[in-house]
Amino acid sequence: MELLFVTDLLESFKTYKDSTFAMMREARRRGHTIHACEPRHMLWVRGGVVQAQVRSITLTGDATDWFVEAPSQTRFIKDFGAVVMRKDPPFDSEYFYATHLLEQAEREGAKVFNKPRALRDHPEKLAILEFPQFIGPTLVTRDAQAIKRFHTEHKDIILKPLDGMGGMGIFRVRDDGLNLGGIIETLNKDGAQTVMVQKFLPAIALGDKRVLVIGGKPVPFCLARIPQGGEVRGNLAVGGKGVAQPLSDSDRAIAESLGPILAARGLLLVGLDVIGDSLTEINVTSPTCFQEITDQTGFDVAAMFVDALEAAVF
Repeated sequence: MELLFVTDLLESFKTYKDSTFAMMREARRRGHTIHACEPRHMLWVRGGVVQAQVRSITLTGDATDWFVEAPSQTRFIKDFGAVVMRKDPPFDSEYFYATHLLEQAEREGAKVFNKPRALRDHPEKLAILEFPQFIGPTLVTRDAQAIKRFHTEHKDIILKPLDGMGGMGIFRVRDDGLNLGGIIETLNKDGAQTVMVQKFLPAIALGDKRVLVIGGKPVPFCLARIPQGGEVRGNLAVGGKGVAQPLSDSDRAIAESLGPILAARGLLLVGLDVIGDSLTEINVTSPTCFQEITDQTGFDVAAMFVDALEAAVF
């Protein structure tokens, strides 16, 4: 099968930890051919179909020069056996437009994972609102006074922008309320931007757990991203330590409840973020942690993903 990965620039990959690379490596091991493009390489013109300037690559096994490529070609996206959308966040306007081009490709016959409409319908911070039974106290608002009332009630809170990634723009305000006004001004921009506020969960000390769900089924191990050096954030991008561990009973209950629902909507791969027993985010754009889990536990996450991809296509 010919697979097209819609990705960031291939030369930017850190192959020792990149989940998209792990997918490519497993797919190639099974005999699938690997192609890649960036969203900027896609185009559509009236009377035609969605096409892209595509790089056809062969994996070398070298950690640095990890691929070689044939001369790029213009290909119709519908002609690939499957298209895997793996462009990293942020989910900005250009990402949004890319989902529309991919959805047009679907209408022309392409099989795209995760489904473009589902990517748009599940903003990663706000998707948890559909599942209040699994989340802690949470407020979504532009209203500065509502945020202050939430702090008065819960004393110790986390504030974050809805378009952040990798821990960007996350603030903790304790019961003394120090700098709450300034943080609200920074995130809220005088009522122009919506903010998510959540009660601080002390269980973050044990890790912000990434629970992967593939084809509606949980990977049996999660990666607990443990804050380091006085940080409140466990994100690997800001220095969190990743420790793989078996799913807890509550992790599994959340994943098994949400998994079939999200899979039925076209979300082949989902990354649930769980602190303690509480769901905090539903990541759908480009969930990671494949290699960290596999390296530490021996469970082949990429193989589970390609199994699910093949089952969805054939």
